[in-house]
Amino acid sequence: MTPQHRTPADLIARLAHKLEDEVFSGMLMVAAAALALIWANSPLRGSYEALSHAHVGPAFLHLDLSVAHWAADGVLAIFFFVVGLELKQEFVVGSLRDLKEASLPMTAAAFGMLGPALVYTAVQLVGDGNPAGWAVPTATDIAFAVALLSIFGRGLPPAARTFLLTLAVVDDLLAIIVIAVFYSGGISLLPLLGALAVVAVFAVLVQRGFTRWYVLIPLGVVAWGLMHASGVHATIAGVLLGLVVPARSTRAEPTGMTARFAHLAHPWSAGLALPVFALFAAGVNIVDSGGLGEVLADPVAVGIYLGLPLGKVLGIWGCVVLLTRFTTLRLGHGIDNQDVLALSALAGIGFTVSLLIAGLAFADPTTTGHARAAVLLGTLIAAVLGAILLRLRVRTQRRGPGANAHGTADLGRPERGHLAHEVRRRSAREHRDGKRRR
Repeated sequence: MTPQHRTPADLIARLAHKLEDEVFSGMLMVAAAALALIWANSPLRGSYEALSHAHVGPAFLHLDLSVAHWAADGVLAIFFFVVGLELKQEFVVGSLRDLKEASLPMTAAAFGMLGPALVYTAVQLVGDGNPAGWAVPTATDIAFAVALLSIFGRGLPPAARTFLLTLAVVDDLLAIIVIAVFYSGGISLLPLLGALAVVAVFAVLVQRGFTRWYVLIPLGVVAWGLMHASGVHATIAGVLLGLVVPARSTRAEPTGMTARFAHLAHPWSAGLALPVFALFAAGVNIVDSGGLGEVLADPVAVGIYLGLPLGKVLGIWGCVVLLTRFTTLRLGHGIDNQDVLALSALAGIGFTVSLLIAGLAFADPTTTGHARAAVLLGTLIAAVLGAILLRLRVRTQRRGPGANAHGTADLGRPERGHLAHEVRRRSAREHRDGKRRR
């Protein structure tokens, strides 16, 4: 089909396929964040503020929210739904199903949250800052981290990607718990019970194989609305909905329902939810906040932009070094402590969830702006440090059993979705098996 004869459906399908590329979707989010930062500090910054604070939504349902609020609590629920699907997949049939093998990266992920929290808290104690943001530098953005590993880590053993994915998945789970426990408002029991009841109905339907979108999506919206009314952060509804979707393959769902749902939801997450959130979360007004020097000197900002790269390295790499030295836990599969050092630097890429927590942790808008600016800076430092360490490791990495004909390990195509591509991988395998039987 020639380009001039492509239908809108063809173009949408091509875009959805392109969004499965981790590098492309990551760059789309970076572009949205860069646009926000430029717009918020340009002569047109008044229009950015006006748009961010414009209220839309039905007031009688208590959903008369600002556009920025809709971006953080509304569309970002799609992203958290995909996170829930991936968590379910990993715990049931993925890398976390074998707790013995996953225990080292899971423990490292916990220390990878503790390290940044301690760095942040230490800076606040020294600088008489605000301790409320201790959780801001603890998150890892799996999308950016895996994208950079795919670009700069071609040559590391394939197990390096599995280790990083395990770190990031457990980090996602812990971040969700932190948001639910520490950054939710006063909880209203009745709406919360209503949200859980709707999630239970959703669970019964999908467990019975019911997948009609015109029923499941409205149920998801109702669960989100009730969760928002309860005072628990509304994106938790997306996580719960993802966690109740069955992951094992069946005759009706040969690829597994979590894999199919992730394949369908991922373009909406990568192409809509994350760029929209970045557009309204990363627009930090530095011009009217005393300039870059004042922002970077704020103890809150210092704790974040040091906590992300330094805290992750100390927590993850330090934990692995100590555990492999003094316990029976081992890395294996061709990766060593030097590889973990590079991976732990990548884990300092906080972005999405860190920006979200920064918006929840502080009541003062100026402090919130400084925190978000620090998230961007800390993420940049971690990305550059991780890329450098990866290239150094690749240059010294010996050809191993996972190497290809060029002497480099195949880390797979850059994808957030080992789930998003699971559909095609399993379908191809089943097709081959069917041909053999015939």
